[in-house]
Amino acid sequence: MSYTLTIETTGDEVEVAEGQTILDACLRAGIWLPHACCHGLCATCKIQVTDGEIDHGEASSFALMDFERDEGKALACCARLESDASIEADIEEDPDALGIPVEDFEGVVTRIDPLTPTIRGVHVALDRPIRFQAGQYVNLTVGEEGVLTRAFSLASDPHAPDAVELNIRIVPGGVGTTWIHEHLKEGDRVKLSGPYGRFFVRHSAKAPLLFLAGGSGLSSPRSMILDLIARNETLPITLVYGARSREELYYHEEFEALAAAHANFRYIPALSDEPADSGWTGFRGYVHEAARAAFDNDFRGHKAYLCGPPVMIEACLAALMQGRLFEKDIYTEKFFSAADAQQVRSPLFRRI
Repeated sequence: MSYTLTIETTGDEVEVAEGQTILDACLRAGIWLPHACCHGLCATCKIQVTDGEIDHGEASSFALMDFERDEGKALACCARLESDASIEADIEEDPDALGIPVEDFEGVVTRIDPLTPTIRGVHVALDRPIRFQAGQYVNLTVGEEGVLTRAFSLASDPHAPDAVELNIRIVPGGVGTTWIHEHLKEGDRVKLSGPYGRFFVRHSAKAPLLFLAGGSGLSSPRSMILDLIARNETLPITLVYGARSREELYYHEEFEALAAAHANFRYIPALSDEPADSGWTGFRGYVHEAARAAFDNDFRGHKAYLCGPPVMIEACLAALMQGRLFEKDIYTEKFFSAADAQQVRSPLFRRI
């Protein structure tokens, strides 16, 4: 059994299966709705139901208060239809969004590379190609019973769609990443769904590109840079990538080679806790400090893409704004766990 969902904002009609959330149905139809945590906690996906009956599911009473439910509001990530329905949603048009429908995929793990002491590069050969925009992510399902689903950015080039690479950092106490690091092996079959996310290059802007990344946040920028180079992009491209020490700096040689081969690509690695006697001759300090030094604290005219730990993103946001680059030219992607969704968002940047 299914119901018809009408999105009054765009005029689209979406078929929603019984038990399927409004958000999942829309994403699988190639229609983007604002969302973040997908746990019913952050309220990013709040919509207005103008007609029809719904089940609110596990929506938090803090993210969706009783009076809002009475007014017809709902959280798309939790709400399920109980009849044909119509909604209004805050959907922003983006000329660079391809609107690729979310689909399910299966594949075989062909290689697991120890990129750093805490990050594994997991390569998966897919049963069929996946279409995605560089910078997007997938939900990976693993585990002996196939019950662990986690979000990971795609680190690979979208021009090679038969296989994907995921850079997975082990999270202390994290059940999913611990299982991947300790039990996932070559030859295992995995499932994934995607692509998800609105983190991608705004090609229509035709502006110099600045990527600021830290830790496994390098995944999306790597995919975006590989895509830009494959497109023969001529605009200036700068990657500032930070890690604590040299052993945690991965794909260093690859980016050095790309910088040597492409005059418009600049690579700036930064180490924040490298031993003083190690022989490291690159920048010592944090990502935002390296960016300030490289651009003389003036980022005007750029489009900036940020990926990394929350503390790094906060510092980079402050540095970019102090260097006269503002919200409309800054893009970032954060994954929200149930715990993250309850934390206060950045006062500097409303889209985080």
